[in-house]
Amino acid sequence: MTEASELRDRLTDSLYGLGWATVKKLPEPVAAGLGRRIADIAWKRRGKSVQRLESNLARVVPDATPERLAELSKAGMRSYMRYWMESFRLPTWSKERVDGGFDVKDVHYLKDGLASGRGVILALPHLANWDLAGVWVTRSLGVPFTTVAERLKPETLYDRFVAYRESLGMEVLPHSGGTAFGTLARRLRDGGLICLVADRDLSASGTEVTFFGETARMPAGPALLAQQTGALLLPVTLWYDDSPVMKGRVHPPVDVPETGTRAEKTSVMTQALADVFATGIADHPEDWHMLQRLWLKDLEERRP
Repeated sequence: MTEASELRDRLTDSLYGLGWATVKKLPEPVAAGLGRRIADIAWKRRGKSVQRLESNLARVVPDATPERLAELSKAGMRSYMRYWMESFRLPTWSKERVDGGFDVKDVHYLKDGLASGRGVILALPHLANWDLAGVWVTRSLGVPFTTVAERLKPETLYDRFVAYRESLGMEVLPHSGGTAFGTLARRLRDGGLICLVADRDLSASGTEVTFFGETARMPAGPALLAQQTGALLLPVTLWYDDSPVMKGRVHPPVDVPETGTRAEKTSVMTQALADVFATGIADHPEDWHMLQRLWLKDLEERRP
């Protein structure tokens, strides 16, 4: 690692540390206003992340004019910063604040699945604030769960995220290392709950799906775990509206097909997840925090 990259890593870690230490002490309206100002500044600068967000949104809203895409990306950056401002403050939220901060529909699918003892997999896209949804599960439902986190650079920043999520009642496994799948399967066989953000593949072994009319690759893990353990696979979508309360929906289970090879079953189930995700994203495109390349065409263009 070069001296410049070490300096950049230390700066990144320090900025996140400052956010956690400072933002959680601010009054909530002040923190919300600060988030909007930061989002607007980032949007006006039109860096690579903003441009990528607009490119992704152009697939979601194919008939949008350039002006409409600009409006969506501005709202998207505000939604993204709302996620961060809330997340920095979540450790200070009381159970009552968590209860009042999330309104979820059809949660009976989750409760019935847990009561059955077969284990439950919640699969979500990068919509709104999945950390808040997780805190609601651990505090309002009183149900612990296991999740997987991408290893971040620098390592100290990854450690911050793990400690932060563990303080909220989550068991966090590293995405790399090859042991996460076995641990997740054991949790499910014990009747437990796991939650996976599943609209972007972080490996070379994802499953190809049709997503907004083009080919993308999404994680095979949720479908494979459901097949291997008999756990219930439930898609979840989240969104913001004009209120301080995040909204969500637990969708009907994705069933394991009765026939076909494991790969064929995985393909069918992952496509079913992608279709539910697409519906939620199309309804609330400004809340989809996808600031990276997703579709295979874009990933191939990045190669030489």
